[in-house]
Amino acid sequence: MTFQVPQDKGIELRKSFLQSARRVVVKVGSAVLTMGTGLNHHVLENLAKELTFLRDSGREVILVSSGAVASGRKKLGLDNRVLRMREKQAAAAVGQSSLMRCYEDLFERYNQKVAQVLLTHDDLAHRDRYLNVRNTMSTLFEWGILPIVNENDTVSVKELRFGDNDTLGAMVTNLIDADVFICLTDVDGLYTGNPCTNPEARRLHTVAEVNEDVENMAGNICGSSLGTGGMRSKIIAAKMVAARGGCSFIGPGREPEILQRLFAGEPVGTFFLPKPQKLASRKHWIAYTLRPKGFLVLDDGACRALLDKGKSLLPSGIREVKGKFGVGDPVHCLNAGGRAIAAGLVNYNSADIEKIHGRHTSEIEEILGFKDSDEVVHRDNLVMF
Repeated sequence: MTFQVPQDKGIELRKSFLQSARRVVVKVGSAVLTMGTGLNHHVLENLAKELTFLRDSGREVILVSSGAVASGRKKLGLDNRVLRMREKQAAAAVGQSSLMRCYEDLFERYNQKVAQVLLTHDDLAHRDRYLNVRNTMSTLFEWGILPIVNENDTVSVKELRFGDNDTLGAMVTNLIDADVFICLTDVDGLYTGNPCTNPEARRLHTVAEVNEDVENMAGNICGSSLGTGGMRSKIIAAKMVAARGGCSFIGPGREPEILQRLFAGEPVGTFFLPKPQKLASRKHWIAYTLRPKGFLVLDDGACRALLDKGKSLLPSGIREVKGKFGVGDPVHCLNAGGRAIAAGLVNYNSADIEKIHGRHTSEIEEILGFKDSDEVVHRDNLVMF
């Protein structure tokens, strides 16, 4: 398996990356933070202690925390009810204040000030707001404050949601250019098979690259409330972070002193290495923060031109246009098998691309009556997956 790193070498690489890490994002999910239907205060106490350890070691730390809905459920006596979306949003509004008060009380024991930062996907999808959030985070770091980030569940609608806090954590990691993304969950890592049914299943110690084989291992978990989609989102988050040049870790959030053990070099959990060549911040934003408004299906020649030669996308290489989108909107480029190979910002709207796809650049003005660009997507606005 080419994506694996031998354990001895993996331990050395872990130590090297973690010792040099100066900025860390730690994401903790509801599966770790809750007990029954309420918050697990013992876990929260340990988390505050662990994050203070990272701060005291000279690192800047952001916590991405779930738990608002669970906290609100408990406070409102809604433990056993199936909640509609608006009820979940209302429960989050009640629970978020309780969650933050709990964090404030716990971190106060260590003389550590915290700040609440609530985000929607829209905050990061618009470049000016994205930069404003980054500036705010930088100021909080300068003041020695530990930001606690959560999705703004109360105002988020389907179109504005991150989908899960794994994605939010990965996006925040890119936002602040963090070195490490740590995902604490209720499983002890990624396995080659389901350890409940396969006695030969092994936990992956260090992963060199998140490829299709690794993504297909997302269902290999046992005895967890975490579903297949949950582990898959963590693996995709690790892929997002690796593309920006960061490391990721998936490990057991309820294990005693898990962060201290990780940074001490113990072979816990599963560690994901960064890509050798990291994407620039803007290109990472195009590929992994923006959501596609449509899709362009390419022929084999265009796929090779993009992947092997770093070329721009010309209309002649487009076989099909899917969706409706405007000039400057994000799209994904698909190969004939439907796999996304690139993301980019288009120079023409979908209606115009429908007219010029499969045609030569020299024909654009004759067909449309104008020509804004030779390229449908210029390589400066194109990112390979």
